Amino acid sequence: MKVAVFSTEPYDRQFLEAANAELGHPHELVYLDTRLESHTAALAAGFPAVCIFVNDDGSAETLKTLAAGGTQLVALRCTGYNNIDLQAAQDVGITVARVAVYSPYSVAEHVVGLIQLLNRKLHRAYNRVRDDNFALNGLLGFDLHGRTVGIVGTGKIGLILAQIMTGFGCEVLGYDLYPNPQFEAIGTARYVPLPELLERSDIISLHCPLTHDTHHLINAQTIAQMKRGVMLINTSRGQLVDTKAAIEGIKSGQIGYLGIDVYEQEANLFFRDLSDTVIQDDTFQLLQSFPNVAITAHQAFFTREALNDIARTTIANVNDFEAHRPLANEVRLPD
Repeated sequence: MKVAVFSTEPYDRQFLEAANAELGHPHELVYLDTRLESHTAALAAGFPAVCIFVNDDGSAETLKTLAAGGTQLVALRCTGYNNIDLQAAQDVGITVARVAVYSPYSVAEHVVGLIQLLNRKLHRAYNRVRDDNFALNGLLGFDLHGRTVGIVGTGKIGLILAQIMTGFGCEVLGYDLYPNPQFEAIGTARYVPLPELLERSDIISLHCPLTHDTHHLINAQTIAQMKRGVMLINTSRGQLVDTKAAIEGIKSGQIGYLGIDVYEQEANLFFRDLSDTVIQDDTFQLLQSFPNVAITAHQAFFTREALNDIARTTIANVNDFEAHRPLANEVRLPD
């Protein structure tokens, strides 16, 4: 089957080609550097399938253009599908499949990296030593042992993070609309209402999907409920956090540390080299200016194990669609 792969990076080619050969059902993969958007969707004309990533546009207008060109499958090489208009996909007869699971250790371990980077100010220490400045003033951190960590969303990633933080000797609180029995089997981890988690946690990490209900879950009101000087980490979806409210929280000292791997307007920034340009996003530039903010560019998933899982599942989804087998990873409108 011919597959147009949008938003392609060199690592996408490497892992998709390996999975395509390994699974013994080679497809014709055509790699496109451009993002899928309404005005680029025509590039997929004649392709029964397209493969897209987190910041590609799956709006109704784009899906109509894809369907008019003969596309029948949209294969997401990611877990989230908030960028797809599922009603429009159903209306035009396009099947949507995703990567439901990939190495959850990749994201959970990245969270720990952000926590330690912010806490022990490793980025500042690294730059000081390179400048032959060996002073320790301004680099004071705190022991993780004995701190309270709140995890919002206790699926596979949240579960592993709970295990890791329990290993540090932290008290772990969880909040989830769908409690996971495995969560409370971890040390002293327990579920609490969201207001209690916000009030008691020294560190809060977000691991919930982006839905209508979770959009701007972190806002001025919920930030006000947090412990003063809280550390907030977001490696899930940028729109979970109201960025402007977070900035006000940083300026007031309510948020003492912010670590993000995702950003509300990241589609115009991330996965591109903009080092020779002037970034026009004033909000992002302001975030970068704070010494207690650490930003990574949506790289939490970026491990060999995760990329291998993503590629294998993506190719398997295409295989199943072509063979008219049920798609275990199909995304449908709720009944």
